Amino acid sequence: MPKISKFKLLLLALIFLNAPSAMAAFPLPWQLGFQEAASPVMEYFAQLHNFLLVIITVISLFVLLLLVIVCIRFNEKRNPVPSTVTHNTKLEIIWTLLPVIILITICVPSMKTLYFAGKLEQPEMTLKVVGHQWYWEYQYPDVGNMKFDSVIVKDADIKPGQFRLLEVDNRVVVPVETNIRVLVTAADVIHSWAVPAFGVKKDAVPGRLNETWFRVNKPGVYYGQCSELCGVDHGFMPIVVEAVSKENYANWLEEAKKKFVLGVVHSPLLVSREKKIRTTNSEQRATF
Repeated sequence: MPKISKFKLLLLALIFLNAPSAMAAFPLPWQLGFQEAASPVMEYFAQLHNFLLVIITVISLFVLLLLVIVCIRFNEKRNPVPSTVTHNTKLEIIWTLLPVIILITICVPSMKTLYFAGKLEQPEMTLKVVGHQWYWEYQYPDVGNMKFDSVIVKDADIKPGQFRLLEVDNRVVVPVETNIRVLVTAADVIHSWAVPAFGVKKDAVPGRLNETWFRVNKPGVYYGQCSELCGVDHGFMPIVVEAVSKENYANWLEEAKKKFVLGVVHSPLLVSREKKIRTTNSEQRATF
């Protein structure tokens, strides 16, 4: 199957990002800044980032200005006899109070953002995420025993419009405008479930249940990846969340119940990968 060129990939990305009814969030070549915010938490993060960017820019320019002034006005040619002043009470008070004021200015919005990101009021649904080496398992506790595996799609199976190293066989589907509580854990080693457009990054620790939340503002497909080194295939644990309208979610849920409600579905991709890993490990052990 022919690979998608960089130009076509960029063009496709622009089409997705400018679509009026849906959006797609994924990294772009030469991208600067965050992905477009798709949740209230990420909007808070983006606002805080922009606010801090202004502050650090002003501080950097101010320090640069002071250095230039020192180099020009207090060099050896203009001041052959150096000053012997060692203390200045007013100046010392200023350079002590100014950083305190700056830190307080940063602290207030930072604490507000941290509180908002960590507090979930009235969750409307729950999604449980279990990290494995090297795939994700998703459970919908509100629906009963509905769970499935989500495994990366191989390069040979990539279809037009899909993104290499980011596409999975079973996407997570959630409704828009819904407070979603996410319970994150792991079955083997530490992983990290991260979706940049949601402002979500939560470690999946074996034996521990961590909690986070998100609320998707508009329909679209949102991509993420495991963000904690977890072994040889760490870079092949993509996350794909598809946000749909509540009506479409209800329709998907009815179909998903028929497919997944009897138990976890191990896809052929997962079975073939586990077989490959076992074979590779056996060959490595044989060399010692």
